[in-house]
Amino acid sequence: MALDRAARLRAAVERDGPTCVWCGRAFGAQVGPTTEHVVPRVKGGPSWLENEVAACRRCNSARGHVAPVEWLEECERRGWRPDEQRLAQLLEALSGAIGERGGQRRARPYLDAQRRRLRRRGGSSAGQVGRDRPA
Repeated sequence: MALDRAARLRAAVERDGPTCVWCGRAFGAQVGPTTEHVVPRVKGGPSWLENEVAACRRCNSARGHVAPVEWLEECERRGWRPDEQRLAQLLEALSGAIGERGGQRRARPYLDAQRRRLRRRGGSSAGQVGRDRPA
């Protein structure tokens, strides 16, 4: 049975912890979590838990359809604390889910490009996640 949107948000917060992936703010009364698609729906990203992360409303609204690695870099320019390691893990998990479930023709090349771009960001430990795993 597929999870509804609220259940996917709860699962994302449980999986990733109670902070925004983009700015690092803790969720609470003033900062509520929203469901954020790592690969935007307009780029073929599925509404699967593997493609969703909890992000604060400010970041979710500001990001729009910007590519995840481009938005990560913008968050750094703004002085925020984006979680590059979590983003790398999400991209790898989504790649694995697409490999298992199939489909997602539009999302595959976009996702692969984002994974490559994240790996090229200077050899950080987050950029190394999944380097030796098949796509």
